[in-house]
Amino acid sequence: MRLTGTVREDRPLLVVALDEEARQLDGDLPVLITGVGKVCAAVSVATLLATARPASVVNLGTAGGLRHGLDGVHEVGTVVQHDFDDESVAAIVGHHFGGPLTLGAGPTLATGDRFVAGGPVRDALAQHADLVDMEGYAVAAACLAAGVPVRLVKLVSDDADADAGQAWVDSVADHAHTLAAWARDRL
Repeated sequence: MRLTGTVREDRPLLVVALDEEARQLDGDLPVLITGVGKVCAAVSVATLLATARPASVVNLGTAGGLRHGLDGVHEVGTVVQHDFDDESVAAIVGHHFGGPLTLGAGPTLATGDRFVAGGPVRDALAQHADLVDMEGYAVAAACLAAGVPVRLVKLVSDDADADAGQAWVDSVADHAHTLAAWARDRL
């Protein structure tokens, strides 16, 4: 976890998993780098929100596309956990701990602590989600618990297929430019 800039109540906080994705952000807004995965994201965001209150949180990052031809930048409408069986847990204990989070209109993002690179996992996710990442749900859950407005903004970096890892490595520098341009134009 690393914060650059100062969190203020009148400005959004940018939350990004990796330095590589944040490299082109101009420093005008505070940036929290969380590290990869749901635990890093949840702990980082919750820790920061316990001591500072931004106007909102905007989670910028890359995601795998689960729909043929899906590309560009998307603001997520609904986010789910793909590696947490909320329905089974609810059937046992009588209430939900990790159901879908609705943020507005837009595609569905599936978040999990597994880099999706094809195979049966990708095929199953594509049945109910458009995008896949490793932090979005955790960021949204921490913000909603703290009463802070949140937006998840994801740029499709790969097709979540067998070539996903190399595609991400090959394109992350360009994607950092695109994410920074989105932030400059929209925030």
